[in-house]
Amino acid sequence: MGSLKTEEEIEEESKDAVLYVNGVRKVLPDGLAHLTLLEYLRDAGLTGTKLGCGEGGCGACTVMVSYFDQNSKKCVHQAINACLAPLYSVEGMHVITVEGVGNRKFGLHPVQESLASRHGSQCGFCTPGFIMSMYALLRSSKTPPTEEQIEESLAGNLCRCTGYRPILDAFRVFAKSNDALYTSGSVTSQEPKNGEFICPSTGKPCSCGPNKETVEKSDVCQSGYKAVSYNETDGSSYTDKELIFPPQLLLRKSSYLSLSGFNGIKWHRPLLLKHILELKLRYPNAKLVVGNTEVGIETRLKKIHYPVFIWVTHVPELNILTVDHDGIEIGAGVRLSELQNFLKKVIEERPVYETSSCKAIVEQIKWFAGTQIRNVASVGGNICSASPISDLNPLWMAAKQNSKLLTVKGTLEPFWRRISFWVIVKWIWGYVKEFKQAHRRDDDIALVNGGMRVFLEKRDKKWIVSDACIVYGGVAPVSLSAVKTKDYLIGKAWNKELLQKSLEILKQDVVISENAPGGMVEFRKSLTLSFFFKFFLWVSHQMNGQDSFNESVPASHLSAIESFHRPSVTGSQDYETTKQGTAVGSPKVHMSARLQVTGEAEYTDDTLMPPGGLHAALILSKKPHARLLTIDDSGARSSPGFAGIFFAKDIPGSNITGPIIEDEEVFASEIVTCVGQVIGVVVADTHENAKIAARKVVIDYEDLPAILSIEDAVKFKSFHPNTHRCLSKGDVDLCFQSDQCHKIIEGEVHIGGQEHFYLEPQSTFVWTMDGGNEVHMISSTQAPQKHQKYVAHVLGLPMSKVVCKVKRIGGGFGGKETRSAFFAAVASVPAYLLNRPIKLTLDRDVDMQVTGQRHSFLGKYKVGFTNEGKVLALDLEIYNNAGNSLDLSLAVLERSMYHSDNVYEIPNVRINGSVCFTNYPSNTAFRGFSGPQGMLVSENWIQRIATEVNKSPEDIREINFNSEGSILHYGQKQDCTLQRLWDELKKSCNFMKVRSEVEDFNRNNRWKKRGVAMIPTKFGISFTTKFMNQAGALVQVYTDGTVLVTHGGVEMGQGLHTKVAQIAASAFEIPLSSVFISETSTDKVPNASPTAASASSDMYGAAVLDACMQIKARMEPIASLKKHTSFVELVNTCYFERIDLSAHGFHIVPDIGFDWKTGKGHPYRYFTYGAAFAEVEIDTLTGDFHTRAADVILDLGFSINPAIDVGQIEGAFVQGMGWVALEELKWGDAAHKWIPPGCLFTSGPGSYKIPSVNDVPFKFKVSLLKDAPNDKAIHSSKAVGEPPFFLASSVFFAIKDAIIAARAESGSHGWFPLDNPATPERIRMACAYEFTAPFVKSDFRPKLSV
Repeated sequence: MGSLKTEEEIEEESKDAVLYVNGVRKVLPDGLAHLTLLEYLRDAGLTGTKLGCGEGGCGACTVMVSYFDQNSKKCVHQAINACLAPLYSVEGMHVITVEGVGNRKFGLHPVQESLASRHGSQCGFCTPGFIMSMYALLRSSKTPPTEEQIEESLAGNLCRCTGYRPILDAFRVFAKSNDALYTSGSVTSQEPKNGEFICPSTGKPCSCGPNKETVEKSDVCQSGYKAVSYNETDGSSYTDKELIFPPQLLLRKSSYLSLSGFNGIKWHRPLLLKHILELKLRYPNAKLVVGNTEVGIETRLKKIHYPVFIWVTHVPELNILTVDHDGIEIGAGVRLSELQNFLKKVIEERPVYETSSCKAIVEQIKWFAGTQIRNVASVGGNICSASPISDLNPLWMAAKQNSKLLTVKGTLEPFWRRISFWVIVKWIWGYVKEFKQAHRRDDDIALVNGGMRVFLEKRDKKWIVSDACIVYGGVAPVSLSAVKTKDYLIGKAWNKELLQKSLEILKQDVVISENAPGGMVEFRKSLTLSFFFKFFLWVSHQMNGQDSFNESVPASHLSAIESFHRPSVTGSQDYETTKQGTAVGSPKVHMSARLQVTGEAEYTDDTLMPPGGLHAALILSKKPHARLLTIDDSGARSSPGFAGIFFAKDIPGSNITGPIIEDEEVFASEIVTCVGQVIGVVVADTHENAKIAARKVVIDYEDLPAILSIEDAVKFKSFHPNTHRCLSKGDVDLCFQSDQCHKIIEGEVHIGGQEHFYLEPQSTFVWTMDGGNEVHMISSTQAPQKHQKYVAHVLGLPMSKVVCKVKRIGGGFGGKETRSAFFAAVASVPAYLLNRPIKLTLDRDVDMQVTGQRHSFLGKYKVGFTNEGKVLALDLEIYNNAGNSLDLSLAVLERSMYHSDNVYEIPNVRINGSVCFTNYPSNTAFRGFSGPQGMLVSENWIQRIATEVNKSPEDIREINFNSEGSILHYGQKQDCTLQRLWDELKKSCNFMKVRSEVEDFNRNNRWKKRGVAMIPTKFGISFTTKFMNQAGALVQVYTDGTVLVTHGGVEMGQGLHTKVAQIAASAFEIPLSSVFISETSTDKVPNASPTAASASSDMYGAAVLDACMQIKARMEPIASLKKHTSFVELVNTCYFERIDLSAHGFHIVPDIGFDWKTGKGHPYRYFTYGAAFAEVEIDTLTGDFHTRAADVILDLGFSINPAIDVGQIEGAFVQGMGWVALEELKWGDAAHKWIPPGCLFTSGPGSYKIPSVNDVPFKFKVSLLKDAPNDKAIHSSKAVGEPPFFLASSVFFAIKDAIIAARAESGSHGWFPLDNPATPERIRMACAYEFTAPFVKSDFRPKLSV
């Protein structure tokens, strides 16, 4: 191989590092090896590509890269995560960002147009990532992609707002043969002769279409979306403006690169295998990198420093994929997506008996991360990471994979190095099968996985195991081969006796210690048995029909081994439009949609940093409760780029803040009360330098006792002061003692918390003006006034000198109501003291660790009822986990108490509530504001009553419904449309028919079970604190006839600005396009309440209408002359007559108020009612589940914008599904001893799983109750943001219904607890059958952080 080159000789071979971005040539200078592609793009002003998580888990950073592949001699176009891609890794490639796809000035691409026009964008932060994933799929597809390919391409993109259905509908048109059905302007094509509307989701007649009057002409191509051209270089083109692959890159030859970066990083890109070996000899600890999907996580999250990287993607030998008579040779650098496509072809071309292992690998890769990760992750990287949960390593082992080694004699010192560069998969006879169980089906790491192989030979009329391999991942530090089980299998006949004995041996083969990392020990152990049982059934089924094979699989068992095939999502939306004026009542598209799909919509972190601007990073506590002894900041002060460090002593004003009571220090001064509490802040020239400096601060602690659960708080009476509350009605004790109650039950409900996971992390940008006399900020917040107040308080300034502006925020859900103000206060200190602009944007893991979540709850109930199931008395103790400061936790507790009856008439009620102080970061508001927690407690005891009286839960619910005029337990009378909703839902979902079909399915399927449930809800609308129910607005009419509206509400994706603009447009009888809302600002509308409580459209809409009516009243004398032919003429005439065309509007919510001394009052203006049906199917062997159908109906009065309201319902429902079935917070507590005390383990998308595109119900129907005006809100509408959230509990109770069927078949009857979230662990362990019996009893309750 020749002598080893010196570094100087290698560097002489390097040429300019060249990159094309959106068709523009960029020369990359040396010194940038520490940057990711995302950092480079955003620094270059291409801020459409977002930073959502920094670990490739959310897809917000998706871009398309194109490069010429030397093997295929074609250009490759694929989506990647820019947050993980090192900048130099895309050298020689063409990077297209969302800005390069299309824009408003020069025209939107069909992908962008389709998503915008079909309501596929709400907050918009995730939207560019979805656009780029779909765009890459279309560019790379010679023929239109299938619906399955479209859904698969989006599995690596997360959305927290929309519920995904409109995104799927928007993109599905590219796979449809008849795209005209989807073009909103083609009214005639949507109307068959019988007048029925053709549903865009199904292509069939349905009632989901909009009223003909509301269908608008759009810019959508009326001939449908089809590629206009295709070639091997540029891929598919959909417009004549499509960016081509730069011809210069076709002519350019790859060169050896040797570059550097910050902190001594060296970055090499060799072209030859010998170069890799030479570099590895020089740098023995160098990292060989292909996709950076593992190393990138290690460097960013685990803070590991690797000084030398060897990027091996350009070495031809490592990209080999060949087939011969012996098997397949796979280069270690082959990407997983490439391998998947290659193996699919092999499976088509080779005999079936040769390709069992290929099929298993293809199927496993399908569930391996998202498309963006598979496009860059390599075979070798997956093997070399030696992860205990590697999805492929168990299969390589099971498939008899061999490694081909190169042995190189070192020339620098006498040693040998052995490096593996190829994987050899040989053709093997027999059966190979893959297994994997994760929290979420798509784009999730395994809890347990497996690869199994068996070869059967016929001997003496028996099928004997001649070879076998059983391998598990997720049960040991590395993939574990079950050697004892394998040894037993060989030589044995394949029959039930073998199965039973193997299961016994497996219990000894796989041993997991009680506090093993990852927890869920009982579940993981039981999965090893389930996987083998499934393997036995699968092999037996494959062998069916073979001579002398008698182990046929019963028909009732076949569902256990059927491959999961997800049908495409079909959605329908049923509503009527009640138009009022020019815009109100119409299903208008979100006003920012076109900005969002092009990446032109700006968010806080997109704000251009001015000269002299600095970035901030937090210094955080590492202890849950401790005394601060010493703080050594010398390391930070000498860190590169350091500009300042600030602690409690540096605060110019007050160090104590809080939204209700001031009980939270900005910077901890003496005592820390949670992990993640802010101790100080560092500012530096870059975000990375600020974080590095913050990590260099050394703090000594003295540990103090910590309260880490509600149970401990109750035990040690750890409550926030003055937070006990009580509500009562009737005489509970007397009722229990009387003979009216035929039965009395008692129990506990444990309710898990939930992370907000807004796609845009907490972010604030603060600067001073006029020599430091004023402070201004742009923040991602739901409460600009709180930012203004906090910053003024901390800096010792009057509020009149502090201004907070908000253009839009990338999701909030309550998490940016109060907690965001705290971080604005933190950032304001260095900004004010240094008189320099400061930007503070939290990394996703920090955001999740320190900003608080939905409150976990503990409910202890005692319920008395009759033999018929009529509820007579409820005695409830309810506790919430507030964390280390009060924040909004008392108001949260109060709403849970108001909603603890859900929709049920209970004559005697007593509810006692307490707010627990624990040593966790302060929990805060979240969509529903704990109403869902209170209602979930009630639905638990409703279902338990059903069990006790042997009736269906739906029957128990209905006989206990509130009726019109019911007086609730806090004294409020209600107007009720519940029964009408319930009846319409039963008819819509055909409940009795589906119930019968489910029972038939369950009778015929042993290992798969289905369940159904119908759930009602009642949600009170208003802030429960009276003074907050006020709103202001400013309306200004200009002489060109356009109107500028400013109000106190914040646009966070819920369509508030769009609805408010519709109200203004209708008030003036002008087109919606003539109304503009720029931003929310405290210097335009003062003292605004937070955008929360679902009440913003009601309040700010009414305030805007008030201002409009004032202006119209002033214009009336001129207008009455009827001499104008247009609004513009009228406005100009008024202007010349010196009529004021500006007005401040104001609104207060009437007839509300509550007195906690008496426990009676009217906390709510009105109620929003709803009901939902869900059907689910569970795999009792693994705990996996999917939602087959969801049918949701709400009473929203006369909707101001039904399209936006439907989007809110779908988004809330899917977010609620996450709370009840997917999203589990795991804290370091007594239940999770493998996590350091007080620390959050689930601090990113890698470990915390929100619903993905493949969690959407297969059939998703949303309806709005017709002809139900609400006279207590503007234009007879009702609030929508929070009420639908709880309806997702229909999925939870459908899961429980399926579990009941499974337990019954195993002989377990009666009540059992099921805590939320109903994760695979809880589902599987609750099923209580022979595979769980060795590890737990039937009443086992998996651990939950509460």
